[in-house]
Amino acid sequence: MGDLDRLAARLVGIGFVGTSLPAEARDLVRRGVRNCILFARNIESPQQLAGLTYDIKAVAGPDPLMMSVDQEGGRVLRMRAPFTLIPAMRQVGQAGREDLALEIGKVVAREVRAVNFDMNLAPVCDVDTNPGNPVISSRSFGQTPELVAQLATCLVRGIQSQGVAACAKHFPGHGDTNKDSHHELPMLPTHDMRRMNGVELPPFEAVIKEGVAGIMTAHVIYSPIDPVYPGTMSKKILGGILREQLAFNGMVVSDDMQMKAIADHFGFDDAVVRAVDAGVDLLWICHTTELQARAIDVIAKAVAGGHLSRRRLEEAARRQDAVFARFVKPATRTPDLDVIGCREHQAVSDRIKQLAGALIDGEDPTDAFAQKHTKSVKAPV
Repeated sequence: MGDLDRLAARLVGIGFVGTSLPAEARDLVRRGVRNCILFARNIESPQQLAGLTYDIKAVAGPDPLMMSVDQEGGRVLRMRAPFTLIPAMRQVGQAGREDLALEIGKVVAREVRAVNFDMNLAPVCDVDTNPGNPVISSRSFGQTPELVAQLATCLVRGIQSQGVAACAKHFPGHGDTNKDSHHELPMLPTHDMRRMNGVELPPFEAVIKEGVAGIMTAHVIYSPIDPVYPGTMSKKILGGILREQLAFNGMVVSDDMQMKAIADHFGFDDAVVRAVDAGVDLLWICHTTELQARAIDVIAKAVAGGHLSRRRLEEAARRQDAVFARFVKPATRTPDLDVIGCREHQAVSDRIKQLAGALIDGEDPTDAFAQKHTKSVKAPV
C-alpha cells in the first residue's frame, strides 16, 4: 500500500450499516481512512455507542481518527432518548435568545463528546426563505439572514467551547430550494452574487469569523454563478466565494456523495475528482463500502494521471490535521455517561421549547428580538 493511496484515503469519510464495525470498514481504516460518521442505524444505547466509537478509533492505532455525527436538533437527531432531545433550530430561532442558543450548543457538545464524537455536523446556516422547501424548513433558525447569523454564531461558540468541532451547512445555501438534494438536483436560476451576498452568505460569513472548524457543501446548482456544477463540485463557489471572498481556511466537507443530486446526474468518478479539485477536503460517502474503496482508487489514479495535483491532497490533509489537533481526542470505552440527558441539559431544552411555544401562539408580542427577525426575507433588488 503506497503513500499516495494512504493520502487519497484521507479524503474519504465513511459510514456503514450495523452496531459494530464491519470487517470491510475496518480494512478501509487500516488503508488510511481517518474520518467516520455514524447514524441512528448504528446506535442501540449510550454504552454500546461509546464502545463502537472506541473500537473504530482503536483500529487507527496511534493515528488520530475523527468521529462525526449529525446531532442538529428536531427531526435530525441521530441520538435520541436517553440523550437530551434537542429542539429544532426553528424553535431556537423562535425563542430568540442568544444565551439559550449558546447553552444548547454546549449541551449538544457535552453529550456527543461523552460517547467519543469529535465533530457535530451543525449548525444549519441556511436561511428558510422558501415555504415549500422539503428538506430545510424547521432545521433553519429562521427566515432572515440576520437571525440565522446571530444564532448560528452562538451555537458554534457553544459547541466549540466544549472541545467539539462544529460544521456549518449547506454552503452556499440550501434554504430557497424546492427540491430535496437527497432525491433530486435542485437548481436556483436567479441566485446571482447580489442575491447571495444579501441573503445566503451572511450566516456563513458570521460563523467563519467565529472560527467554525468545518463547512459542508450543498448539492445545489446556482445557475448565474456556475450553470454546470453544484456547489460541491464548483471551483467558482468553493474557490472563488468560500476561500477567496469569505477567506475560509478551515476544512471543507461534502454532503453525502451518494445523494441522488450527485449520483443521478454525474458519474461517480468524475464527481469525486471534480469535488476534490474544487476544494473539498473530505468526501462523505456514507453507505457503500465498494464506493468508499473506489473513491480512494479514483483519487489516487487521478493524481498519478495528472488530473489532480498531489499538492491538493496534501493541502486537504493539512486542513484536516489542523482540525484534528484542536478537536480530536482519544476515546474511552467506559466514559462517564451521567451528563447524557441530565436535568441541567433537559432544562435548557425545555426553556427553549417553552419560549418557542409562546411565540408560536402569539403570547409574547412584546419580544423585540422576535419581532425584528420574523419578517419574511426578500431578495435584494
